[in-house]
Amino acid sequence: MLPSPPFSSRLLLLSLLLLFCNGVHSKSKSPSSPVSPKIGQGYRLISVQQTPDGALLGRLQVKQPNKIYGPDIPYLQLFVKHETNDRLRVHITDAEKQRWEVPYNLLPREQPPVSKQTIGKSTENSITGSEYVGSKLIFSYKSDPFSFVVKRKSNGETLFDSSCSESDPYNSLVFKDQYLEISTKLPEEASLYGLGENTQPHGIKLYPNEPYTLYTTDASAINLNMDLYGSHPVYMDLRNEGGKASAHAVLLLNSNGMDVFYRGKSLTYKIIGGVLDFYFFSGPSPLDVVQQYTSLIGKPAPMPYWAFGFHQCRWGYHNLSVVEDVVENYKKAKIPLDVIWNDDDHMDGHKDFTLNPVNYPRQKLLAFLDKIHSIGMKYIVIIDPGIAVNSSYGVHQRGMEKDVFIKYEGEPYLAQVWPGAVNFPDYLNPQTVSWWIDEVHRFHELVPVDGLWIDMNEASNFCSGLCKIPKGKKCPSGTGPGWICCLDCKNITKTRWDDPPYKINASGLQVPIGFKTIATSAVHYNGVLEYDAHSLYGFSQSIATHKALLSLEGKRPFILSRSTFVGSGKYAAHWTGDNKGTWNDLKYSIPTMLNFGIFGVPMVGSDICGFYPAPTEELCNRWIELGAFYPFSRDHANFYSPRQELYQWESVAKSARNALGMRYKLLPYLYTLNYEAHNTGAPIARPLFFSFPDLKECYNVSTQFLLGSSVLVSPVLDKAKTKVSAMFPPGTWYSLFDMRQTIVVKEVQSLSLPAPLHVINVHLYQNTILPMQQGGLISKEARKTPFTFIVAFPADESEGEAKGTLFLDDDERPEINLGDGLSTYIELYATVSNGSVKVWSAVQESKFALGKGWIVEKLIVLGLDASKRANSLEINGEAVAEGSGIELYASEQSYQLDKLEDGGDKRKTAMVEVKGLSLAVGKNFEVSWKMG
Repeated sequence: MLPSPPFSSRLLLLSLLLLFCNGVHSKSKSPSSPVSPKIGQGYRLISVQQTPDGALLGRLQVKQPNKIYGPDIPYLQLFVKHETNDRLRVHITDAEKQRWEVPYNLLPREQPPVSKQTIGKSTENSITGSEYVGSKLIFSYKSDPFSFVVKRKSNGETLFDSSCSESDPYNSLVFKDQYLEISTKLPEEASLYGLGENTQPHGIKLYPNEPYTLYTTDASAINLNMDLYGSHPVYMDLRNEGGKASAHAVLLLNSNGMDVFYRGKSLTYKIIGGVLDFYFFSGPSPLDVVQQYTSLIGKPAPMPYWAFGFHQCRWGYHNLSVVEDVVENYKKAKIPLDVIWNDDDHMDGHKDFTLNPVNYPRQKLLAFLDKIHSIGMKYIVIIDPGIAVNSSYGVHQRGMEKDVFIKYEGEPYLAQVWPGAVNFPDYLNPQTVSWWIDEVHRFHELVPVDGLWIDMNEASNFCSGLCKIPKGKKCPSGTGPGWICCLDCKNITKTRWDDPPYKINASGLQVPIGFKTIATSAVHYNGVLEYDAHSLYGFSQSIATHKALLSLEGKRPFILSRSTFVGSGKYAAHWTGDNKGTWNDLKYSIPTMLNFGIFGVPMVGSDICGFYPAPTEELCNRWIELGAFYPFSRDHANFYSPRQELYQWESVAKSARNALGMRYKLLPYLYTLNYEAHNTGAPIARPLFFSFPDLKECYNVSTQFLLGSSVLVSPVLDKAKTKVSAMFPPGTWYSLFDMRQTIVVKEVQSLSLPAPLHVINVHLYQNTILPMQQGGLISKEARKTPFTFIVAFPADESEGEAKGTLFLDDDERPEINLGDGLSTYIELYATVSNGSVKVWSAVQESKFALGKGWIVEKLIVLGLDASKRANSLEINGEAVAEGSGIELYASEQSYQLDKLEDGGDKRKTAMVEVKGLSLAVGKNFEVSWKMG
């Protein structure tokens, strides 16, 4: 939902900032400013010992105290441990006092020990360098000034180097209460990804000398290179030496605001609090990195099957009849639709957990939900964290009784969001979580929603500072934009938490960190400052909401959260926020989506056709063609936008039927990727370099992506184009929309493909078996249709193999695993050798699939020898008799070798279809024939 006017230029924000700051100036340099003078000389290591479990525990002492950004912390504790074979932790904190860290109950992990060494005792340490060796990584250090290096054990490659020389544009280790700085050298040829959330105009790769500020902020996604809704202080580093790639990742687990300066040859963190808690993940493949990362932060939440259907939402469905018409019009247009959403139109006065009795009368809404639930459709509504201050509002009254709100000087902190004056629940408080679970239960009894959409949870505030409800005037007035602050407010600059010595580049303009959010000197449970916990707000709300939904009916929760942090993917999906209906925003959606896969949040997508007004008909055509292949696929629009449901234009409806028609056939594949994501962390949508890491040409491909390892999506992203330039790694690629069309390249090539208005190019890579069904208008019905398995061999090769998997389960049970009789996992194999073709399956836990009666009706095998005829069909070792109804049918495929081969000669292969099968999906099968 639109929180404030979009920052289409930053002039509006600047004017608001000038009003708010009232002359307060920044004390720090912006990311583009000249290099500041050196701050101190770092620390020296004065003692080090090994702990009983084999970790290193050391003491650091500051070398040259100074007052820049505040006094230095004189003694630090160093804790280093190889936590697993492929993960190294380096933790640095105050040796004398406990400091703020991401709470261990929110993100479970090992707690460093408390050192028993005497503070300040200087132990003779003549070792100038030492190594601490693990299975995959080596930690080495220098004592004076202290610095450390992390290397790859297999080849000695330096992954992280915190040393600093006089000529470096950064400092040695700096550790003050409100300013921490540490840097690493980098090879200039390294490709970096991550450090979000932001909208990156240059593509998925991090771009040297662009600002990367991490601090959860309610700012529209149309703002480039700016801190947005989430904070993910992790990056993946992909390198290539002699054509062989290796990847690793670095997480700095810290929730405080920070600037990260990437200069190409170095990377510097400047953080305004907390600790230095680094985790290094050895890889060496990109998939290995994400698996190792999510093993620490939590594997992604399993999504219900219906979540992979198409979703429709709009802020501005004024009454229930409008929603009913939308559902009916999708049906009439024969466009798939699984989930209908309400923004806050269903609420009574924008208050959470309420219904508007006039526009959404409960009995009529319940009748509507009975109707859509009976056919398998779902209903989701929005919830904002701000709870309206209202003496007749039970949610707020119960919250006051339970003392669940964030405080300022002992009273609930007052802010303004859509209902007017609000208080913010403190999800770090266990009592708040219990209250929230109860309120979700109460609401579900009122309206049986199927999921919750938690928005505005950065947290967003239409006002800034310390506010009071005005006397003698209505707030909000009910006229004009609802996002204008109408409370009586005054700035808060009296504490160092509101006005820290170092100014991060918040909102791209170094705005005060309490601007349009909760005052940073406000207090959470147990005295925790908003200053420290700010970027955890959406994450903590996701956890509480997940607990609430999980306890409802024992069903798998679906939560969509705007604000995210490290570990959010364990509980929630994400959409990329308030975008605009422009061609640029269409392009930007791909890098953001791919980054969130790296962040461990694979269920992600952008508002299709754009949230802000207004997309053109052509743009909406192209956006649904792309958006049909986002992991999370939803059309959503602003209150002030023209209607943009997919049936509003006949041309868009045609593109939607085409693209979503393919998505619904691919649902079993997408759902299997969901299972894989939950078990291994593997993203659903992936950059090309995940499957082709050795190919440098793939390292910044930001206009195409893979679903899983093998389905390549190549959308049109520019106006008035009827062709698309698509990069193809070496091998054979088959068009999913017309499998007779084949592309074979011997080396990486960019090819121009026809892409008229209603066409998106989607290709399947060789060596893959792709499970598909027949599609439908609702996933529940599509899921009942027979299966087709597509087998993709390398074109015209005498020897080949292909593999695939299929996961099936009762998709609304909380867990997504094997072993309880409610799921089936099938491994699919195929070979071609000397003219013999064989396709077979290996089934685990067959009971569930057999009980559902699923069958394989067809096999389609691609890339066979066109000069030979298919014959001698056998099923499970028995020859197929005439009159069985099973057909073996061959058709011709054509392909053109790339221009470097034989002048681009046309070649032919065969596509063989085995039709009329009735093979039980839940039973091992084998189908074979000869090409002779």
